[in-house]
Amino acid sequence: MPAAKGKKKAAKKSESCIFDKFSQKQIAEFKEGFLVMDKDKDGLISESDLAAVFAEIGRPGTASDFSQMVADAAPNPMSLTVLLNMFASKSSGEQDDDDAIIAAFRSFEGSDAGKIDPDQFKTMLQAFGDKLTDQEVVDVMGIMELTDDGQINSDALLGMLVAKTD
Repeated sequence: MPAAKGKKKAAKKSESCIFDKFSQKQIAEFKEGFLVMDKDKDGLISESDLAAVFAEIGRPGTASDFSQMVADAAPNPMSLTVLLNMFASKSSGEQDDDDAIIAAFRSFEGSDAGKIDPDQFKTMLQAFGDKLTDQEVVDVMGIMELTDDGQINSDALLGMLVAKTD
């Protein structure tokens, strides 16, 4: 009987928890980002939370846009655990497809399509994810093509990053 118990314990130890897939630092960063987006502090990211975040960064959207984002993200309510599962599946070693990269960079555009505010972009590079140092931001900004009015040309940026831009 003790041998059977040992096997049961070994099987239980090998089970994986979503929190085991990330470092403590990564989990803290995901949680920080989640808390920023969870505007009503109910533990879930909803359409109204997304609308508030987008309004805060000056990116307009419609109720159907936010509804579609929530539907595309996950079939269940978007809790921190669901968000972590989503990131784990996206970071399983596969490269992001072009559409995901395009959508990510388009999300930085304000009301003026094709342009990204460089000051806001610099702030985001240093505030979220793998936070960049001042020198890394200078290096990144050095390769950006700017428009005549000093904005980042997001179409040119996407042209460097992906095979297609539409």
